[in-house]
Amino acid sequence: MSYDRDAAPAPVPGLRLLPWESEGGKPCFLSADGAGGVLSRLADEIEAEQLCDGAEVLKGAVAVLDDGKAGEHALRLALRATTQAFGDVLRVADSRGARLPVAADGDHEADNGDHEADDKEQPAVPCPAELT
Repeated sequence: MSYDRDAAPAPVPGLRLLPWESEGGKPCFLSADGAGGVLSRLADEIEAEQLCDGAEVLKGAVAVLDDGKAGEHALRLALRATTQAFGDVLRVADSRGARLPVAADGDHEADNGDHEADDKEQPAVPCPAELT
């Protein structure tokens, strides 16, 4: 699966971009009402796994780049894994970004008035393997 952000259709309100494609390589969407159904929970789990995989791939790519003796084959494998993971992360970002609330006055983000939380470091979402 490779995500092409430029070829992806514009977000449609009420539709969630899913973290997988159809057999023909087309994006899949879910009509989401926020109730958190089975497919929505499955998509959440897959997205979490993709983000964790991306973090692991990044560590591996850094290790290959830091290895002065890494050959062309190792570099190509690292780059291929990195581009795949980056595509997955972009799809997750686009899916989640399209579902963010928009303020009624046209601002780019909803304002809940709690600006103290903006200064605090947010905890990382644990990988599914860390939860067991």
